[in-house]
Amino acid sequence: MSNVMDTLRERGFIKQVVYEEDLYKLLDTEKVSFYIGFDPTADSLHVGHYLAMMAMAHMQRAGHRPIVLIGGGTAMVGDPSGRTDMRKMMTKEVIEHNCECFRKQMSRFFSFEGDNAAIMVNNADWLLGLNYVDFIRDIGSLFSVNRMLTAECFKTRMEKGLSFLEFNYMLMQSYDFLVLFQKYGCCLECGGDDQWSNILAGADLIRRKERKDAYAMTFQLLTTSEGKKMGKTQAGAVWLDRDKTSPYDFYQYWRNVDDADVEKCLKLLTFLPLDEIAELVRYKDERMNVAKERLAYEITKIVHGELDADTARQQARAAFSGDSANMPTATIGSEVVTVVDVLVAVGLAPSKGEAKRLILGGGVSVDDAKITAIDQTLTDSQKANGFVLHKGKKVHVKVTVE
Repeated sequence: MSNVMDTLRERGFIKQVVYEEDLYKLLDTEKVSFYIGFDPTADSLHVGHYLAMMAMAHMQRAGHRPIVLIGGGTAMVGDPSGRTDMRKMMTKEVIEHNCECFRKQMSRFFSFEGDNAAIMVNNADWLLGLNYVDFIRDIGSLFSVNRMLTAECFKTRMEKGLSFLEFNYMLMQSYDFLVLFQKYGCCLECGGDDQWSNILAGADLIRRKERKDAYAMTFQLLTTSEGKKMGKTQAGAVWLDRDKTSPYDFYQYWRNVDDADVEKCLKLLTFLPLDEIAELVRYKDERMNVAKERLAYEITKIVHGELDADTARQQARAAFSGDSANMPTATIGSEVVTVVDVLVAVGLAPSKGEAKRLILGGGVSVDDAKITAIDQTLTDSQKANGFVLHKGKKVHVKVTVE
């Protein structure tokens, strides 16, 4: 079996590694316990978490043990940033519920059973009981303030003001790594490259305090060819929970990615062999649509299962061909009378303001008629017989009125 670092590098995951040669040898000869942290601030993971879970899946398939660290300690404190979008305080019950939701979704990617079963731990178990004075004496004494201020995560906050709570976050995350090293023999922390400074600090803490080897590895962030983060739509985040983002909408998100991003997404977000991916993206013309359909299908199958992936593909093909019998459907109440309200009710616009902008931009049609007025109402026939709502050229929904 090849070294998992070769697999991750060939598929484009790896951004930075510390003590790379030593880590490569270790992964070649031993089963390594590694961890990635997740904040339980919602009851579903989203596309922003997807790449990390794929990396964990590859590593588990190579014989290594994933540790899912839930940031229950920091979630109970709330986001320390002082911005207007601070996270609300969370109870233990809410965090436990979110953790269980995470476990179910993560089980689609890697296993919590077997010889190298993934385990899930919560840093609330050790952070909430800390004696602050002891913590600062024992852990804080090993950190250089001058060195911390050179970290990118702090430099970007200095202009707007850095709170003391934020400054402590590096210590807490580093302490997480130390605890996992001591309890589970975890010697590798992974994560997105925006976490490089914090991950590196944790590896350094273990080497200073335990006088033993520890490693850091970060992955590319999931961005478009233009450098924008993937997983965002006008309606908000693309969630892995079917009740937040339907399998059809999830499929459509990936079906509509830019041609320039298809090969990267196939390598990072599916398990397809590299030679098969190379063949799929061989032609840079309309045949790229075959690759985009395969990308959408494979990702939807991982997250929602084969049946939902089959259904979403069938609905998408029907929408493109105008086959209303197999289009995705939605039902609205009889009180919904304007096209603006319909767009919001079926989830094609996040607000009435956005719905009006879509109409004024010429992007909305009902059946074969383009909607040009923001006060356009449904006809009696449309209320009685239903209609097809079109958003742009790619999104089509068959709507019935109760």
